[in-house]
Amino acid sequence: FLSVTEDLVRRRAEHNDCEIFSLEEISLHQQEIEKLEYLDKWCRDLKILYLQNNLIPKIENVGKLKKLEYLNVALNNIERIENLEGCEELKKLDLTANFIGELSSIETLKYNIHLNELFLVGNPCTEFEGYRQYVVATLHQLKCLDSKEIERSERIQALQNYPEVKQKIREQEQAYLLKRAREKEEAQRRLQERKDKKEKQMKSKLGFDSPDSLQNKENHQAEGNREQETWRTAEDDEEDRRFWEEPTPYTPETRLETHRYIEEKRRAKDNTRESKKREKPPRTLVTAEGKVLNVNVPKLHFSLKDDEENNQIILDLAVYRHLDTSLLDVDVQPTYIRVLVKGKPFQLVLPEEVKPDSSSAKRSQTTGHLVVSMPKAKEIILAKQKVSTSVKHSDCNTPQKNARSAQVEKLEVDPSKYSFPDVTKIIQEKERIGQGPIRLQPEKITETKKSYVDFGNNEDV
Repeated sequence: FLSVTEDLVRRRAEHNDCEIFSLEEISLHQQEIEKLEYLDKWCRDLKILYLQNNLIPKIENVGKLKKLEYLNVALNNIERIENLEGCEELKKLDLTANFIGELSSIETLKYNIHLNELFLVGNPCTEFEGYRQYVVATLHQLKCLDSKEIERSERIQALQNYPEVKQKIREQEQAYLLKRAREKEEAQRRLQERKDKKEKQMKSKLGFDSPDSLQNKENHQAEGNREQETWRTAEDDEEDRRFWEEPTPYTPETRLETHRYIEEKRRAKDNTRESKKREKPPRTLVTAEGKVLNVNVPKLHFSLKDDEENNQIILDLAVYRHLDTSLLDVDVQPTYIRVLVKGKPFQLVLPEEVKPDSSSAKRSQTTGHLVVSMPKAKEIILAKQKVSTSVKHSDCNTPQKNARSAQVEKLEVDPSKYSFPDVTKIIQEKERIGQGPIRLQPEKITETKKSYVDFGNNEDV
């Protein structure tokens, strides 16, 4: 069952800065509360307490609220008035649309000397003969009953006939209590039947009843998910129809049963939704045969360019401008590239093999796009083939060997082209230019001065 929790009270105490010890007014209506507790310990200063439209079966744990002036417990499952003697300042009590049939329980309100207004509309006791006369004669402090003011003449007349009215009320009350006892037994029987039926359905679904049911279960599992979902929906609709169309008396038990049924259906729906989310198969990026698929789960625009000049492939992925780079995970493989954008995969098969180790990824500062540069794997091979064109006459089978031989020929010195006499000629030329370092320097200086007299000095030259 649901009871009053501290978290609930604090959330409802926003107007008091979530402080509950000094709280004077609180509204806990429509919270599906089934047990009233703790309020007399947490909120001793309460003056107004709203608890309407819950499932509270009994008035309790409010007797220590000495300052309580207004208590609203309308639309609950309360069957008798009790435990309010300690509410010394109680002025208004609203018990509208409950199940109070024990009308004599209003005698406990005699101790609430400040009680001016009482609401019992919608309770079974209001149908008793002499109901209003009995209440008016019993509670002398009342000024208003069920929104109707009590006149002095009415009270005098009620007091004159009080013994007779009281006897009639007691007889009707006893008859009602017997009826309530039968209703409780019937509600218990219906609850047990529903529980047994549910257990039977669970067993049949699990296949414990018979081999036939097991075979049916296997056949049912062999069907598609969509057909299974349709079957479940039809079964649920049929159960809902039976539940809502079946005539039942309006009692605390049926009201509680309806609430539990709705809550059960809601939880089952939530569980089904969660299980569908969990059972959702992961997106296939690579097939069982090893084929890489093109996937764009984040639905981003992209462009793939072949930069032939730099011998590389460039991917421009239009990721969101304000997306943090930590939410991007780039994985470059020789044949494809995969980018996880907030966990959602973008995968693209490349037209040509690339070198993952030499690839680089950058973010544009203006657009925020992710730009991935991937050098082609054939770059080295192509470059060596160009160099090895001069040695095509060699007997090597592979272009790599040709490239290697071409590089070797470049590094070695060919004695036929470069001979020792060439070196001696260079030395002789140097000797002819100047006869000595002292004579060489002044001659060069004078020549430059004569040749560049009419020209401006150019530092670059």
